Amino acid sequence: MNFTKKDFYTIDDLLKIVDMLRDPVDGCEWDKVQTHKSIRQNFIEETYEAVDAIDKEDKELLQEELGDVLLQVLLHAQFEKEDNVFNFNDVVNGLAQKLVLRHPHVFKNEDIHGVDNILNKWEEIKNESHGHNTVSQTLNAVPNSFPALMYVQKVQKRVKAGNLPVPTQKQEIENIRKILDKMEEDIDKKTISEKDLADIMFSVVNITRLNKMDAEEVLSKKAHRFVKIFNIFEDLALQNDVVFDTIDVALLNKLWTQAEELVEEK
Repeated sequence: MNFTKKDFYTIDDLLKIVDMLRDPVDGCEWDKVQTHKSIRQNFIEETYEAVDAIDKEDKELLQEELGDVLLQVLLHAQFEKEDNVFNFNDVVNGLAQKLVLRHPHVFKNEDIHGVDNILNKWEEIKNESHGHNTVSQTLNAVPNSFPALMYVQKVQKRVKAGNLPVPTQKQEIENIRKILDKMEEDIDKKTISEKDLADIMFSVVNITRLNKMDAEEVLSKKAHRFVKIFNIFEDLALQNDVVFDTIDVALLNKLWTQAEELVEEK
């Protein structure tokens, strides 16, 4: 296969490179045997790595990771091109058509102002284009592959968008309080149920959503903060020759508080 190395490649060059990698005869032994399912996890991992670069505010790393995400898109499009279903240009055209359709305030000069109104119009057009006439149809369209917290929040948001009654924060707190009272009794019986735990988490996600926060981000921040605190806590414990198996509660709380204060100072 003919290929000329360049100092700067374009999208057309990239498409040719992917095509060459997938060549049944001369292509890469790994690339040419891949399928949608075999690289499904790769897509997820590359996306998370791009998000991590955003969180780190590392522009150089972000450029690299965006390229890795793009490669996943190109490979999936290439698989379908080989089956004569669609190609990368069809993906580009479909995206462009969608953006023009869902931004009538930009491309049709419709009088729509305010972020909330713009987002509502986006959802309205989206539902029309997908033929969603009921709330159930919009709920069933939420991807099952979403992480649980993201899935729950999206479902709750679509129920609210359907003008159906959604519990208020006070109602959710009262619901959680009732379940906790029941769980306290169940602990003695060793009968804590999955349903009760799920109900509490579902209510907490709704409270998070009502406060315009993202449940996935809130819990992720908490988990990462916990790890930072624990790292310092363990160092403090080792410095004090503390053995975790025998540490008393008072000392544990003292060291943990110190670790929290040190994290806050950073």
